[in-house]
Amino acid sequence: MTETWGLAALWLGLALFAGLASIWLRVATALSEIVVGILAGAALGTVMLGVDHAWIKFLAGAGAIILTFLAGAELDPDVFRRKWKEATAVGLISFFAPFLGCAAAAHWLLDWGLEASWLAGVAMSTTSVAVVYAVMIEFGFNRTDYGKTVLAACFITDLGTVVALGLLFAPFSLKTALFVGTLVLVALAVPWLTPRFFRRYGARASELEAKYLLVLLFGLGALAAWADSEAVLPAYVLGMMLAGTVGRDHALVRRLRTLTFGLLTPFYFIRAGSFVSLPALIAAPTAFLLLLLVKVATKIAGVYPVTQAFRSPRQEGMYTTLLMSTGLTFGTISSLFGLSKGIVDQAQYSALVAAVIASAVIPTLIANAWFMPRHLLPKEEAVAGGETVAVARPGPDKGS
Repeated sequence: MTETWGLAALWLGLALFAGLASIWLRVATALSEIVVGILAGAALGTVMLGVDHAWIKFLAGAGAIILTFLAGAELDPDVFRRKWKEATAVGLISFFAPFLGCAAAAHWLLDWGLEASWLAGVAMSTTSVAVVYAVMIEFGFNRTDYGKTVLAACFITDLGTVVALGLLFAPFSLKTALFVGTLVLVALAVPWLTPRFFRRYGARASELEAKYLLVLLFGLGALAAWADSEAVLPAYVLGMMLAGTVGRDHALVRRLRTLTFGLLTPFYFIRAGSFVSLPALIAAPTAFLLLLLVKVATKIAGVYPVTQAFRSPRQEGMYTTLLMSTGLTFGTISSLFGLSKGIVDQAQYSALVAAVIASAVIPTLIANAWFMPRHLLPKEEAVAGGETVAVARPGPDKGS
């Protein structure tokens, strides 16, 4: 157990340093953790970091699942009903523009094969719910109609990514049908079952609400893995279906956030960053830079005009566009799927993962530095780099 405790101390020490760095540098903690992961991977190597240890992979995966669930639970059904046209339009163009643009760039400019090019399009089409939600929580946008609309658009984008990956590379099978059927049944049952379970067994020291949710999330995650899908997909669907129950139980959400942000998500973000090979990128940067530039350019060309069509103010429109340009979870998942199936080789995989992770960092840094719509934040909770500051909000409060 000595090695296990030592690794745990190392990883949580890195997480603590990343949290302090996020305050010093006034950036989101998730981005700081990714960068710390990149530097730790370069300095120590993935073997010394133990990124392939089963327990580290479990904690990282659990962090992604619960974070994605919480993002879904933050969706306000009333807001989505009012803003579904905007969320759907932004989400769809956010998927199709980089999907087609990056696939074309990989095939015609990088001379990748057809299957590898389509996989590049899938991997680069994503928007990271994990990064966007972490930023929303840290700066307070999750309480606003604006933030909830952006999270709904993220779901539409990533749903397109999952469907494209399945249709192009994972033909529909009996396992897929059983998974989808079970997910539909559970999604229909939990809005009825959950509030009744909470009323009868909730508010106890044994935290039965949290255990109930974790059983559902891990059980559906296991079923998704068995069906060659991804555990984060049912987590987001489950979160959306329970938004009216879990999302409005602020005490429960706060306890789940403590578990997730305090212990689990640092393993996810630091592990994701550790996979970036700086020497490989320095030696052959062309594919990485091209894919990153094409992704961000096509996201801007597609998403920003849609935000303007819905009369979003320019600053909010650009902030939305840059957040929709982020990628992490499904991008790395798609890249790893391509490597494991022999669709892309190691060099192509490295370029894809590096571009995906860079897209999680660079657009968010630019968005938070120059385009953050601080006037949308509740005046008592406007946060800048970890410091609470007073911000006057003209007009009516848009918070939930």
